[in-house]
Amino acid sequence: MIKIFKTYEETGITEQIDTIERESWVAMTAPSATEILKISKEFNIEIDDLKAPLDEEERSRLEKEDDYTMILVDIPVIERRNEKDWYETIPLGIFITEKVIFTICLKETRILKQFMDGLVPDFCTYKKTRFVYQILYNNAALYLHYLRVIDKKSEEIEKILLEDSKNQDLIQLYELDKCLVYFTTSLKSNELVMEKMLKTNSIRHYAEDEDLLEDVIIENKQAMEMTYIYHNILRSMMSLFSSIIDNNLNQIMKLLAAVTIVVELPTLISAFYGMNVSPISMPFSTSPWAFGLIAVFSFVVCMVAVYILKKKDLW
Repeated sequence: MIKIFKTYEETGITEQIDTIERESWVAMTAPSATEILKISKEFNIEIDDLKAPLDEEERSRLEKEDDYTMILVDIPVIERRNEKDWYETIPLGIFITEKVIFTICLKETRILKQFMDGLVPDFCTYKKTRFVYQILYNNAALYLHYLRVIDKKSEEIEKILLEDSKNQDLIQLYELDKCLVYFTTSLKSNELVMEKMLKTNSIRHYAEDEDLLEDVIIENKQAMEMTYIYHNILRSMMSLFSSIIDNNLNQIMKLLAAVTIVVELPTLISAFYGMNVSPISMPFSTSPWAFGLIAVFSFVVCMVAVYILKKKDLW
């Protein structure tokens, strides 16, 4: 799917148009092979470069070619699994040519939709460098937003686990941890791209955009720091609950062992009276109260065993 937008300098209004014009923005979402081939021929962009953002495993990078500059960054998206929202990252490709700027992504993204809906201040398609910085800034801001959501979710799961540990809740913690692993890798790769943007002349830098570029770097670093913090907290939480589960299991096994010992004592006493020996040699065997006396004796022995086990913290 291809959408084309253009900001008219005279009015400052951004509108969706039908054909690619000079100083326009072409947003390509999961483009077909035909669309990629057409853009490649018309603007002299390598097909492999146009296909790169469609590969979920593609690494972030910046490359300068003769007729265009390619920027690949990782952006966060929502993935629906088991009726719950989780987060992953996918590549977003930005291609800057002399006439047009292209964005290519595998899915429709919240970041680009903000530009399409006119929600980004001072956005205009003919200021390509500012447009790139605004995309990167909104990308870092979206990472921060999703990180706060992840932190809130982890706190809710923690409260549930403190009351009752269930496999489902532990799996949710694992899923959140996996999201943070994706974020950590992606933010680090994006930082390398930004550092290269500062050092290279492949993108024109304008004085009026310097503050925006500084904000982009600050937001990205803040997102990285928050990701490291939340990741460490989540790992510690998972380790804690794993230890709690192991401890609970040990306590149950100790109790079962103690119960087994107590139950075996009456069985052992009754076994003596079941042996094929002379009744005279067995205590109380000739008494009419033998059964009651033996039962009371067994009960007393069991109580003594329970008392000893409690003293040793085994009951």
